[in-house]
Amino acid sequence: MGFEFWMFLSLVYVSHFHFHFHGLSLAEKAPYYSFVHEAAMAPEVSFYDYIIIGGGTAGCPLAATLSESANVLVLERGGSPYENPSKPDKGNFFQNLLDVSPSSYAQEFTSEDGVYNARARVLGGGSVINAGFYSRAEPEFLKQAGLNEALVNYSYQWVEKKIAFEPPMLQWQSALRDGLLEAGVLPNNGFTFDHIYGTKIGGTIFDGDDHRHTAADLLEYANPYRIKVYLHATVEKIIFETKVFSRTRAQGVVFEDELGKKHWALLTKDYKSEVILSAGALGSPQLLMLSGIGPSQQLKKFGIKVVMDQPMVGQGLVDNPLNVLLVPSPSPVELSLVSFVGITRFGSYIEACSGISFTPSWSRSVAKALAAILNQTEQSSTKLFQEGILNPESLLDTRIRGGIIFEKVKDPISSGYLELRNMNPRDNPKVTFNYFQAPEDLMKCVHGVKIAIDAVYSKSFSNFRYEILSAKALLELIVNLPLNQRPRHLTSAFSLEKFCMDTVMTIWHYHGGCRLGKVVDRDYKVLGVEALRIVDGSTFTSSPGTNPQATVMMLGRYMGLKILQERYFGKYRKK
Repeated sequence: MGFEFWMFLSLVYVSHFHFHFHGLSLAEKAPYYSFVHEAAMAPEVSFYDYIIIGGGTAGCPLAATLSESANVLVLERGGSPYENPSKPDKGNFFQNLLDVSPSSYAQEFTSEDGVYNARARVLGGGSVINAGFYSRAEPEFLKQAGLNEALVNYSYQWVEKKIAFEPPMLQWQSALRDGLLEAGVLPNNGFTFDHIYGTKIGGTIFDGDDHRHTAADLLEYANPYRIKVYLHATVEKIIFETKVFSRTRAQGVVFEDELGKKHWALLTKDYKSEVILSAGALGSPQLLMLSGIGPSQQLKKFGIKVVMDQPMVGQGLVDNPLNVLLVPSPSPVELSLVSFVGITRFGSYIEACSGISFTPSWSRSVAKALAAILNQTEQSSTKLFQEGILNPESLLDTRIRGGIIFEKVKDPISSGYLELRNMNPRDNPKVTFNYFQAPEDLMKCVHGVKIAIDAVYSKSFSNFRYEILSAKALLELIVNLPLNQRPRHLTSAFSLEKFCMDTVMTIWHYHGGCRLGKVVDRDYKVLGVEALRIVDGSTFTSSPGTNPQATVMMLGRYMGLKILQERYFGKYRKK
């Protein structure tokens, strides 16, 4: 580490000084930050040291850190999670994901593979709409990214002080955890943020009152006098300066407010000022292309001036396949999202939630599928669902009695790509993930689903399953639900290979498109361009840990400190 590490420590000291000096007065105002405004209030032209595109899971901690010693602008295309403080809370998880209104936190899209998906559009990004699980990356991920271990640990702790909690382990979650241990996902590692093989209780961003804490809360660390956050600010393109015999250099951005008025945010004359993309695995490659950096043939197709031909932009896009079991329960279950995880050695993660609310139409689908399977022979076991068939409105405030078990494939080999659909930055690009293209990915899923089934039929979980429901019936229930737009094989409930392919879903952990070493260097600078970085999941070559949000937030803090170090102390080699 040597001298570089001591420079990091000096930045940490400065960071703590700013927090203690500004933090108390700001925290009293939080979450109604004085520096957050609608984009319509922005001046026509403004100047900043750093312009961050995207106030999401990476953008918020990055902005808070940079504001300690520089003037920062954050442009977020969505609204604020604080306008309706209870909306992001635990009980509204699925409703927020399924909300298709123009002001929703999640913008839906369907991949070319026929899988429904969603993309966050709210201050705080995916941390506002996810299942809340908080778990650090595996050491291999951090080593591959070339990150400084001491600074990584400090950055994780900086995040955790503000938004991470230990979840309660009530009856349903505890029974399933014990079932996983029976199924051989050993050892029992208790509660830890660390990534360890076996079964563990991880962190959560929901507090004891089921209130969600998000990356937006990390803005409490910001210096309120050196930061501006504009909401409903849609960036149309990055502005570049191109000169003969000089590298292309980012100068600023053009963004549009909710009324359709254009604004120009430009970098100050300091040569260390930068535009930083933190728009996510879809937004960052999309905006690079709209700005003229990407595969030249695709750009020319839409009449976009080619600033730099970069064929790797949009490539290497990966989504971790998700397959589920829905398990109705004869006993009452608690409302819970992901509280523990089974980390297998063969490359599969098992997580679960219980007692959640669906929309009435989705509840009706569940009811019909289950009634058909049981042929309405076990009235007591389908009472809740059959009531929903007759009166779906009654399920609006009803939590389903049962749970959902998730199986996620770790490090899929299958990858896809992103292409522009049009030139409108508000529209989602065209996305293909190529789920299970690699046979190795399919084998991981099959093995993982077997483990999940073993856990369901374990002695520990016996109070929360109906004996009448066989494993085949559980598979058939999922096959008959409208989980995606993919065709079904007649043998989907008999063959786990077909089950995995036919019922694949997303767990919203897609990444890539601006990969490290392909589009950005190890300092997350865009190759061949000055004053432009990308700090978000689009740079990842794999999804970190069981759930990426902890590492994405850590990376925002980490890179904020690295950028400040470079700004004020220059770049130092490791010694």
